Amino acid sequence: MDITDRQKELLNAVQWSFPLVAQPYLALAEKFEISEETVIEELRTVKELGILRQLSAIYDTRALGYMSALVAAKVDEDHIEEAASIINAHPGVSHNYKRNNAYNLWYTVAVPPHQSLDAHVNMLHDMSGSLVTRKLPTLKLYKIGVKLDMTGQTKPDAKSEVLPHERPKREAVMDIPEFSEKELAIIRETQEDLPLVSRPFAALAIEAQCSEDDVLSTLADFKEKKYMRRFAAVMNHRHAGYKANAMGVWAVPEERCEEIGPMMAGFSAVSHCYKRPTYDDWPYSIFTMIHGHKASECEETVAAIAAETGISEYTLLWSIKEYKKVRVRYFTPEWDAYIAKYEDELSAYKS
Repeated sequence: MDITDRQKELLNAVQWSFPLVAQPYLALAEKFEISEETVIEELRTVKELGILRQLSAIYDTRALGYMSALVAAKVDEDHIEEAASIINAHPGVSHNYKRNNAYNLWYTVAVPPHQSLDAHVNMLHDMSGSLVTRKLPTLKLYKIGVKLDMTGQTKPDAKSEVLPHERPKREAVMDIPEFSEKELAIIRETQEDLPLVSRPFAALAIEAQCSEDDVLSTLADFKEKKYMRRFAAVMNHRHAGYKANAMGVWAVPEERCEEIGPMMAGFSAVSHCYKRPTYDDWPYSIFTMIHGHKASECEETVAAIAAETGISEYTLLWSIKEYKKVRVRYFTPEWDAYIAKYEDELSAYKS
């Protein structure tokens, strides 16, 4: 990465804690003892380099009333490109990868409140021509929070505290909140990239047809109610130098999951850690997403996890090809269009 030390430190800062104030870039400038204009230009530079993807609210899917799951599919290799394209057309599919396993197509899918997740997954199974589809929803969330250390000082076996916003509540049944039209407008605007202007929330307020104070107070309320996990930078992993990612899946005995899950989540290189269902042909109960500058760093993290936990039955699923990687966009018109297009099919699968 051909970026300066100050740019690296600034990228760490906007990933860890972005100021929710009227002039956030000025607040960052005061922290780094530089000008507001310099902060804005530095962030514009790393955006143009493709390292910083966006600055936005990171909403909690389940807290907003959406249902979601990781899905593993076995697809004929000769058909996988077409299958991936069909699955990608779903507005709730945010990530879709080809991985080195008999279950070779892995995607995450979310559906809006009052929609049947099973109906959507079953429809995608048939439409994509998948041979087998396994739904792998979160049974217990131990950690969710991507923070890439741009300084390169964090070692593969390093530990870090799992913060409260990195382990949001997950229950089989969760309340579906009722949002006002103003709140929905603020969600739609704040999930998009924050403008690089002195008063960015005022700019979003114009689009949401409300005031700057409305935006900031609503975001503070969303954070308190856990609808929003945090407001932070989203990085382009590869452009940021993190060219390797592996999904480490572990066969942890049921009676040890509550002990082992938090231990695995405590490794800094682990961005996601979940307990998921097992199947006759899939014994892996704990999933850890691991990021590194190169494959050997991911392998070092996995070795450290195995040594600390004593769990020796595991496999590493490497990303062979990325078909889709976006943020889920909540309460947008594309949902209405997709659901209307497949209304009959979804009704049939639901019944």
